Amino acid sequence: MEFKTFGLISLSAVLGFILSCSRSNNLLLGHVKATVAGHKVVVTDCYRTSVPPPQILHLPGGQLEYRFEPCRDANILIRNEKLFVNNRAYGQLTRGSSILVDHGVVSISASTKRGPEMSR
Repeated sequence: MEFKTFGLISLSAVLGFILSCSRSNNLLLGHVKATVAGHKVVVTDCYRTSVPPPQILHLPGGQLEYRFEPCRDANILIRNEKLFVNNRAYGQLTRGSSILVDHGVVSISASTKRGPEMSR
């Protein structure tokens, strides 16, 4: 009887774990994903069952600021296409850049999408 109870508890735990994963976060791998200001953002080492969505803040002068704080140690801010992670500046982003915050190390990849080729 104890083995059956243990098996039921184990199965329930596995199902709960699987159901806590979604397109925006993977609890097993600790990855959180979101699109922030048109940029794909992935944060690793973030084990949360639910992730707050990115916020859009309206600044004076009509400027927008985008904030994404999926974990305590990952505060991502994009203002005027400039990237800040944990209050540290990482420079200007290009359109469609991807951002990876991997255990505190920030990587930026330019978009690989190309526009239509121009004919001569």
